[in-house]
Amino acid sequence: MNAPLPAAVTPAIAPPLWLLAELTYRCPLHCPFCFNPVGYANERAELDTAQWFDVMRQARQLGAAQLGFSGGEPLMRDDLEELVGEGRRLGFYTNLLTSGIGLTEARLARMKELGLDHIQLSFQDSTREMNDFLSSTKTFDLKSRVARLIKQYDYPMVLNVVLHRFNLDHVERIIEMALDMGVEYLELANTQYYGWALVNRAQLMPTREQLARAEATVEACRARIGNRMRILFVVPDYFEERPKACMNGWGSVFLGIAPDGSALPCHAARSLPGIAFPNVRDTSLRDIWYASGAFNRYRGDAWMKPPCRDCSEKHRDFGGCRCQAYAMTGDAENADPVCAKSPSHGDVHAIVMHAQRAQALPQGTQPILFRTDANSRTLSPK
Repeated sequence: MNAPLPAAVTPAIAPPLWLLAELTYRCPLHCPFCFNPVGYANERAELDTAQWFDVMRQARQLGAAQLGFSGGEPLMRDDLEELVGEGRRLGFYTNLLTSGIGLTEARLARMKELGLDHIQLSFQDSTREMNDFLSSTKTFDLKSRVARLIKQYDYPMVLNVVLHRFNLDHVERIIEMALDMGVEYLELANTQYYGWALVNRAQLMPTREQLARAEATVEACRARIGNRMRILFVVPDYFEERPKACMNGWGSVFLGIAPDGSALPCHAARSLPGIAFPNVRDTSLRDIWYASGAFNRYRGDAWMKPPCRDCSEKHRDFGGCRCQAYAMTGDAENADPVCAKSPSHGDVHAIVMHAQRAQALPQGTQPILFRTDANSRTLSPK
């Protein structure tokens, strides 16, 4: 492992605040909007318990305060409880991001005892039929039982539902389901097109009319329910005129560790070609965060080309999302096409219109590609 950098070398770069431990790409669900890499089936090597302990210790020493356990499905790891306990012992605020599959009362009671602070549960829809179709599993009833368990063990009830053309018209029913569950915080996260969602973009993309109806419905529900539940409605990037400040800037606050130990500045970073992402198996987190070419690649604004370079908002949106810029223009240094100032902004409108025309085709003309090992191997880069 490389020696730590001298303290004098690092002061201009703020430390990471959020460590996301992607423990595994294994998952019992097969969601077509999953942001995991489409070629995940060829990446079976996972850090072991001791290696994750070391990652957490190093991240805490760097200054990270929040620790998320995600996947895939983190409950597929038999050592999840050990990892939760170690994260809490190190002083992290710990968060489990889960589908709920595998969360028995015994496991939940143990994680509560070990100090797990927060659980975010995901649903696919408010009905059994659509939930189970979208995950390609029969899990709606199991998820409902897990939601009750989370309330029973006195956790803040946080629910996440990914929205797209198949469930956007159900948003009022989703909100009612969340109220019945006693949810305090509901995240209605419209699909962002990375990983499997990018593969299924034409099938998942809603119409502008759908989105407008859903947004109006959410506003009406907010007014009706008041403070009983907080609702966050995240508009899909493709329908915006300004890009999001992706991860609050590349290498700014977020440090993701993939199951195999690769360190990533964002969830989808490995979709970018020509970047060698360092691995915690052979490089210290300090070197990764402060000195690696990968994490410094898009820090600051020296890498920017016009129009970002000359934009007055470049320190607010950081040029938008590098992965989105690459996916739509073939060059990660281009302005995020979501931005109205981008020369490629018209391509975003064309993609939305193409998806809208695709919805008019006979059902089955463009089938959804579900996240499975077989599909992953088919889509894996050669």
